Amino acid sequence: MRHLYRCPLRWADMDLLAHVNNVTYVDYLQEARIDMLVHHAPVRGGEELGEGVVVVRHEVDYVHPLVFREEPVSIETWVTDVRAATFTMAYEVFDEAADGSRTVYLRARSVLTPYVFAEERPRRLAPREREVLATFLDPTTPALRPDGVRRCAPLTDGTPLDYDLRVRWSDVDAYGHVNNVKYFEYLQEARIACIRDLGQGTDEALWVVVAGTDVDYLHPVLFRTTPYLVTSRIARVGGASVTIASEIRDSAAADARVYARGEVVIVKFDRSTQRSAPLSEAQRARLVALRG
Repeated sequence: MRHLYRCPLRWADMDLLAHVNNVTYVDYLQEARIDMLVHHAPVRGGEELGEGVVVVRHEVDYVHPLVFREEPVSIETWVTDVRAATFTMAYEVFDEAADGSRTVYLRARSVLTPYVFAEERPRRLAPREREVLATFLDPTTPALRPDGVRRCAPLTDGTPLDYDLRVRWSDVDAYGHVNNVKYFEYLQEARIACIRDLGQGTDEALWVVVAGTDVDYLHPVLFRTTPYLVTSRIARVGGASVTIASEIRDSAAADARVYARGEVVIVKFDRSTQRSAPLSEAQRARLVALRG
């Protein structure tokens, strides 16, 4: 069984291109997951899985821009895998026409584990929770990353681009951890800092949209007054796209703790045509130089 959630759009969700911001989609997915597990499970017993979990990994593909309108957007959620201590959820954000055809804006997967926050440790799924998850199970769903490909491997090549990350008090959830959605925001902040100068000295600015984001959550980020460090590197440069690999770390030391790894694919965007556009020679040369 798949669950359908109708998500209202807010003006505050929009970015400079008048699209729903890539970070906001992850908020939508969290809302849909909680609605499914807490309010609409056909059997009771899985309510704690709505919020008493931590995210192990997010995989998000942005398929089509979503612009503001009064009508809510549809989010379909279901479970693709249940293991001893983790479960995987799939999501599709879409509009459906009268003939049943869909305009898909986003597809995503999340790997989650139930967590004992008082003891700061994961736990196994209870039998009743497994029963609840089984009601939403569709194991035939194709993987978002075929053949188990994982993007977020440690990256050592290329010029490191560092960004001081200051955690805000409002970033922390009721359990004292930075909410999983905020990691996408942190990667966005670091990414903007990395590429903001690429358009300078050329005949065009570098406007981009996000095509895909993967995040591996390794350790909880907690509130503190000293900044964390986001180190980013250019992993790949295509004709219109750039892949940026990032790590959220304690410091630049080689043995510093890594809290999360992320990989973001961005695509140059032409605001007049609302389509992708090739990188200019100057922009590409700067990116290739950073890639090393």
